[in-house]
Amino acid sequence: MKFISQVFLLPMLLLPLSLAAQAPAVDRTPAAGTVSGSGGVIRTPPAPATPRINGPDIFGVRPDHPFLYHIPTTGKPPIRYSADDLPKGLALDARMGNFTGTIQGATDGDSFTVTLHAKNALGEDSKKFKIVVGETISLTPAMGWNSWNHYGSRITQAIVLENAKAMADSGLIHHGWTYVNIDDTWQGKRGGRYHGLQGNKKFPDIGRLCDQIHAMGLKFGIYSTPWETSYAGFPGGSSDNSQGNWTKPTGRKHVNHNVPPWAIGPYQFWTNDADQWAAWGVDYLKYDWNPIELPETEAMYEALRQSGRDIIFSLSNNMNVKNAPTIGKIANSWRTTGDIKANWWSLVIHIMAQVKWADYSSPGHWNDPDMLEIGTREHGQPGLSADEEYTHMTAWCLLASPLLLGNDLTQMDPFTLSLLENDEVLAVDQDELGRQAVPVSQTGEPVEVPRPGNRGKPFKVTPLQVWARPLADGSKAVGLFNFGDTPAKMTVKWSDLGISGPHKVRDLWREKELGSVADEFSMTVAPHGAEMIKVHE
Repeated sequence: MKFISQVFLLPMLLLPLSLAAQAPAVDRTPAAGTVSGSGGVIRTPPAPATPRINGPDIFGVRPDHPFLYHIPTTGKPPIRYSADDLPKGLALDARMGNFTGTIQGATDGDSFTVTLHAKNALGEDSKKFKIVVGETISLTPAMGWNSWNHYGSRITQAIVLENAKAMADSGLIHHGWTYVNIDDTWQGKRGGRYHGLQGNKKFPDIGRLCDQIHAMGLKFGIYSTPWETSYAGFPGGSSDNSQGNWTKPTGRKHVNHNVPPWAIGPYQFWTNDADQWAAWGVDYLKYDWNPIELPETEAMYEALRQSGRDIIFSLSNNMNVKNAPTIGKIANSWRTTGDIKANWWSLVIHIMAQVKWADYSSPGHWNDPDMLEIGTREHGQPGLSADEEYTHMTAWCLLASPLLLGNDLTQMDPFTLSLLENDEVLAVDQDELGRQAVPVSQTGEPVEVPRPGNRGKPFKVTPLQVWARPLADGSKAVGLFNFGDTPAKMTVKWSDLGISGPHKVRDLWREKELGSVADEFSMTVAPHGAEMIKVHE
C-alpha cells in the first residue's frame, strides 16, 4: 500500500470552512413560473424548509481506501445528521453531514445498507443508502465542475478555491454536486518524494488546496496526459529523458498527434504521478490525449489502483466506439465526442452522437458527451437560450452522463441555479440502474440545424423525438425533445415504452403529479426545448 494522504482523518474544524458548508443553506430558488433576469422561466419549485436528503442511493469504495461522502440535504439550518448501521471505521460529522474514515475488515463484494437521518426544527427525513465495497467505483456518474471552459489557462489555485466555496455557498453541494476539477496548465517541474509533476507558480500548494476542498465536503480533481506535453503546452506524463526534464515547446501552431511533443515519450512516469496525486488527496483524474488506446489506459489504471486511493478515471478526448468493449471495462468515463461548444448546432450533434454508445454505459463506466454549457458563453460562441439549456440538462441526465459544469460558479443567476438544483431531474442521472436513454419515437420531416454564422454545412435532425430509459424502481424516465423551430404537441405512447394499461405521469422539472393515463400522454414542447416526465405505477 502506497502512502495515503491523511486529510480524511483530520478533524474538520482544523481546516478553513465556508460558512455555507457547515450547514445546508436556505433554498433561494424563486417560485416556479418566475421569469429570471436571463429570460428563462423557472420550472423547479423551491426546496421545502423541512429536511430532504438528496443524491444517489448507492456509493462504491475499494477495500481499505479512504472514504469521503457528503450527505446532500436541503432544508432550513441548522440540520443534525445521524446514521444507523454505519460500517466500522466510518465516522459521521453530525453537524456537517460528512462521512470520513476507512471501512475496517471489508472485502470485495461486501455491502452495507445504512439509514441516513437529517433533522431540523421543522421536521426530519430518512433515506436508505447502500455502500458497496469492491473494484468498481463511480457507481453513479460524477457531478461537479471543471475549470477549462470559463478560465482556460487563466486558472489559478485561488480561483479554484473561490469556485469550490461557491459550490458550497450557492447550495449546489446540497444537491449532489461534488467534484472541483482543475484542467490543463497547472503542471510544473517534477520533484518531491515521488518525483511526480508538481504545481507551477499558479498552484503553489496543491496538497493544501485538496485539504481545503475536502474540508467543505467536496472532492478535488486534476488533469494529465500520457504525452510529453499537454494540449496547452505544459508537462505531461512521459518524457524523452529518464529524469523527466521538460522544455516548453515553441513555434508550434497546430497539434500534431503523431510527432513529439504531442506523443508518448520513451520514459513514462505514470506511477510517480499517481502516487503524488494520492499523497495530495486527489479524487478524480481527467486523462487527455488522442487517440485513446488500451495500453496507456491500462498503465494509468494500474497506477491509480495501486496508489491506495479511489481516483475516478476519466478519459478525454475522444474515444473510438470500437474501443468501448475493452477500455470501457477499466475507465470510469470516456469522452464520446469532440469538444462541445456553447451553441445549438453543437448541442444537437452531441445529443444525437450518443445513440451508438448506449450499450456501453453501466454503473462505474459512463459515456461522457463532454461538459455542460449551462450558464456560459465561452469559446466565442453565442451561448444557449433558456429552452436550449433545458434541452441540455434534460438530455445529459437521461444519458446517464457525468455532469461537469464549465461556468463561473461565483456568478450564477437564479435561473441557472434552478436548472442545477432540481433533485428529481438529477435523480434520473444518478439512478443506480445506470441505463442510458435511447430514442423510442421520432416524427416529422428532418430540419436543418445551422452552424453559428451559417459557416459550413448544417446538421439535419428529426425534429420531434421521445427518448426513454428504465429506472431502478421499475419506472421509466422519458424526455420529449423538440429540435424544431416552432412549438409542438408531442405524444408519448405506452407501447413505445413497452408498457400497457393505466400509469401515472409525473412532471420532473415541475416536480408534480399529472394524473393517471391509460395509453399515451401528450404535452406541448417549446421550440429547441425539452420536457422530462416519469411514467410509473
